[in-house]
Amino acid sequence: MENPSIFDLIHMMDKVNNRLIIEWNKMFNENIGISHILVLSHLKHHGKSRPSDIAKALGLAPPSITHLSEKLIQKGLAVRVADEVDKRILYLEIRNKGLNILTKAQEEGKMLRQQLFEKLTTEEQQQLLSIYTKLI
Repeated sequence: MENPSIFDLIHMMDKVNNRLIIEWNKMFNENIGISHILVLSHLKHHGKSRPSDIAKALGLAPPSITHLSEKLIQKGLAVRVADEVDKRILYLEIRNKGLNILTKAQEEGKMLRQQLFEKLTTEEQQQLLSIYTKLI
């Protein structure tokens, strides 16, 4: 591709990300999607959180978090916890089963990325790392 436009670059990055998500969904047999895993990851790293804070951190609409939370609770991966002072405030908290599922999802994601990036030479991998580092 000669002189790619910004659109071309973004489109190709999206295609790679979409492919990773599709392949991950095929191999992860827990009947939850990547958005559920993102919520679990947030809870693991930030502790119990209000749904509105999770929505803001993940860039999702609050009703989406409500829907995702219901499934996580139904599957025993998370639980609602009332605030100790103000019982009207509810938090979402990860459970041990949620931590186990998160670990499994991360391991399978790592395997998938290894399979993808093994197509690149060591030099190409270093170039890609340099490019991503520069973009951040």
